[in-house]
Amino acid sequence: MPWSLKRYQQTRDLHFLTFSCYHRQPLLAEPEARRAFEEALERARNWYGFYVTGYVVMPEHVHLLISEPGRKTLPIVIQMLKQAVTRRLRTLHSDGAFWQRRYYDFNVSGESKRVEKLRYMHRNPVERGLVEKPEDWPWSSFRHYLLGEDGVVEVESHWTARKREMLGDNPKVALKNKTELPHPPPKRRAEG
Repeated sequence: MPWSLKRYQQTRDLHFLTFSCYHRQPLLAEPEARRAFEEALERARNWYGFYVTGYVVMPEHVHLLISEPGRKTLPIVIQMLKQAVTRRLRTLHSDGAFWQRRYYDFNVSGESKRVEKLRYMHRNPVERGLVEKPEDWPWSSFRHYLLGEDGVVEVESHWTARKREMLGDNPKVALKNKTELPHPPPKRRAEG
């Protein structure tokens, strides 16, 4: 690991994560592969108890904006997520590694930085020329923010908070000592 790389964990900040397919190959180019990633992300979200604030699955990389997990550590979550996707898509790409070994992690504190990262990830498919508008790319959280649509991955937003209020639901995350305590979502507003 390079000495200059510093990761700040257990800060209760959101984390803007980026990780790429091996040698930036478009291993997530097929819709089934992007859907498989979404399904693995949702399983990891449930298992490890973190919030997904935003995401986009591109043909050769992924951006996530997530909270720190209630169970285990962020590096373990990323490792398990990558392994689950690799196992699921191994038959499509059996010729070696699927992911680059490292990932980029940027702590996001503050509303303006959160909105900046969401805008960046949601505009990524447009900037790359894959679609004309962010809402045309179904493998991201943009349509959730725009319309409140539920997708494969539960996205923590004002829409989700409103639904929980209406249902009287308070999310909980199991802790190491097996007790359950409320795990309040980070403060957020709708993407502007």
